Amino acid sequence: MTVISLPENIENLKAYSSAKSEKIVGSTWLNANESPYAQSFTLTLDDLNRYPDPQPVAVINAYAAYAELTSDQVLMTRGADEGIELLVRTFCGLKQDSITIFTPTYGMYKVTADTHNIAINELSQSDLQSLSAAEIASRSAQSKLVFICNPNNPTGATIQPAKIAEIATALAGQAIVVVDEAYIEFSDALTACKLINDFSNLVILRTLSKAFAMAGLRSGFTLAQAKTLAPIRKVIAPYPVSTVVASIAARVLSPDSITQMKRQVTILNSAKAKLIGWLTNSNAVLTVLEGQGNFVTLKLADVTAYEAAKTAGLIMRPFTLYGESDWLRISIGSESELDNVKLWLDSIAAKGTK
Repeated sequence: MTVISLPENIENLKAYSSAKSEKIVGSTWLNANESPYAQSFTLTLDDLNRYPDPQPVAVINAYAAYAELTSDQVLMTRGADEGIELLVRTFCGLKQDSITIFTPTYGMYKVTADTHNIAINELSQSDLQSLSAAEIASRSAQSKLVFICNPNNPTGATIQPAKIAEIATALAGQAIVVVDEAYIEFSDALTACKLINDFSNLVILRTLSKAFAMAGLRSGFTLAQAKTLAPIRKVIAPYPVSTVVASIAARVLSPDSITQMKRQVTILNSAKAKLIGWLTNSNAVLTVLEGQGNFVTLKLADVTAYEAAKTAGLIMRPFTLYGESDWLRISIGSESELDNVKLWLDSIAAKGTK
């Protein structure tokens, strides 16, 4: 049988490896930046024979109120990942445009660009922090989209809204600044939402997967001025949001649920501070990146120490950062889950004293 050849960019594509794509056996899961708070809902749906509302009004209105925007500035997507894909597909021309990213950062920006045969202009997180807005604009001269993950995954680094405003100003008429705020609830003072009315070249990506504890729902939002969202609305699938997802999302975005989410964020941020203390005082750890988000990224003194954790059923996320493969990201879980991290660290210390 003749096999149909693939386009070269797909043939050479290195797919994104999510935490759940790795078939690992464990009992304590701290590898995917998920919330430890499970929620349950009772649903009664008698209209699944009908197509859903492409943009469910109740959800759109609720999220607009939460983000302090108008409803026409909100587009609901299948996770923030679909927002990334839609932006690249809408604004970038095949083999002629590029995107700018600041590495190390979320891997789906690169995978999406590679999938659509869009070039990547790679700057560093250090560049984002240290270069002026004018210098960043100059170094992004050929890009249509400039992706800023804030807080950044996996380093937790952040950038102030004032700097984002400066970058959007410098890139006006040249590129769209895309601020990925998947983790913004853990540092909500840093949101760029208040800038949307001032900049037509600013887009913000949001998700219900992290602080809202709805990773399994696959629900995200793309926020921008109505005229910026207009071409994206032409590209998005006709029925992207299922009736079931819309029904649950509307409940998650109720005032009581938002209050509960904020309370959980306070608890998780407190647990993170405790974990950072343990890591800082552990001889198993060389460096701790104390950024924002529901995770901590660290450099191990001995990369083989992670194998002992996996053997004990403690699953975290190993990373290669800055050309070194001895980095680890730990999601902030429940008190009992983080106690297992402490037991692991203590076991390493005990071995070191023998």
